[in-house]
Amino acid sequence: MSKVTTGATMSLDGYVADASHGGFDHLFQWYGNGDVAVPTANPDMTFRTSAASAAHIRALTKRTGALVVGRTLFDLTNGWGGRHPLDMPVVVVTHRVPDGWAPEGESFVFVTDGVERAVERAHSLADGKEVGVNAGTIARQVLEAGLLDEVHVDLVPVLLGDGIPFFSGLGIAPVQFDGPFRVVEGVGVTHLAYRVRRPA
Repeated sequence: MSKVTTGATMSLDGYVADASHGGFDHLFQWYGNGDVAVPTANPDMTFRTSAASAAHIRALTKRTGALVVGRTLFDLTNGWGGRHPLDMPVVVVTHRVPDGWAPEGESFVFVTDGVERAVERAHSLADGKEVGVNAGTIARQVLEAGLLDEVHVDLVPVLLGDGIPFFSGLGIAPVQFDGPFRVVEGVGVTHLAYRVRRPA
């Protein structure tokens, strides 16, 4: 079975968002601080990053076949207007299918029986490629279920002071990682990748 990974842009003090689910004007500056265009499936959204970050984004997109996200992110983005910018299937973990959406469509599949089932469904949609899990509550649950293989961090040089940690409320700490096995220096960001160390 293919790998399950999670990744997030994170501040130096360990937050993926501020306390009000914001702070992205600081965290996501690296998506627009370069001169290399990286188009997305949304014609109104093109990243302009450094060459190193552009290569990082393209490699990530190429090796990922499906995503698992939580209902909160789905709602915050209004379902990305009907199609995720990475142009791949998205499995949404939720307690109920939102009004106006089919339980399973071309772009989104809604799973109501937990993260294990959501990851299983994403594997079936990924066509042998990696499954990417959104940071936050879903990533924590997947890690606690023993299903997570790698953690990717886009580390930006900012301190938010307070906010939402990458793995908020982790119930199995400490968890150790091996690496980083990949380090990519972009402009205003360092892309890091770690492997989850399995218990002996």
